[in-house]
Amino acid sequence: MTAPAPEIILHAKNLGFKRGERWIFRQLDLELRAGQFLALVGPSGVGKSTLLSCLCGFRQPSEGSVRIHLAGETDTAPEALRRHLGIVFQDLQLTANADLLTNVLCGRLAQFSWLRTLFGFPSEQRNEAYELLCELGVGRNPHKWASQMSGGEQQRVAIARALFQNPRLYFADEPVSSLDSYYAGRVLGLFRQETEIPKKAAICVLHNAEHIQRFADLALSLNPNDPAAYKIRQIRPTQPQPS
Repeated sequence: MTAPAPEIILHAKNLGFKRGERWIFRQLDLELRAGQFLALVGPSGVGKSTLLSCLCGFRQPSEGSVRIHLAGETDTAPEALRRHLGIVFQDLQLTANADLLTNVLCGRLAQFSWLRTLFGFPSEQRNEAYELLCELGVGRNPHKWASQMSGGEQQRVAIARALFQNPRLYFADEPVSSLDSYYAGRVLGLFRQETEIPKKAAICVLHNAEHIQRFADLALSLNPNDPAAYKIRQIRPTQPQPS
């Protein structure tokens, strides 16, 4: 008997975005299922970051809709499920004058009351955050301010924060742009590993063809000459996930 297809986590219908008089993309339909790693690809300036922002709810599309199905909620817009979304922006949005450990711990602020965090995070949470910093090679100085770290180190801290949040769906905009090949592979491997946890998925803007082929299940490419001529390429078949 054929196993049922994994559940749909994100559904975009007739999605379009217009900047001035120019359409960046339009008539875009997408279904992302649990267990899938989707790469957004295409030349610089084609609109990958804009599409990612529309999918995660930080930018309002000019037409169409995005619905995310998580936590037992159906037909829910992204902004209503923000705490279930782990987002890594290009500008990272770290707190410059807070240490690395605190920046990672901020990934779970929504899970604790204001009063609880006023007296500090539980020791087990702090240990877990520290272990993520170590895994990403930035655990040597967990109490240094983020502003004292290099761009690549800051990028790894932002990724650690997203992983620590333990979301159902990851959105990452060029998450390995400042990393060497070793840490790029390590980071994308962690995102790949996360999608193998039941009912999780990831969407990343990527440029490197080897990374796309190695880590992604699907690749969505935008066409700079025709905003409606996007393509979705299957890289590997979706595997049924355990319930």
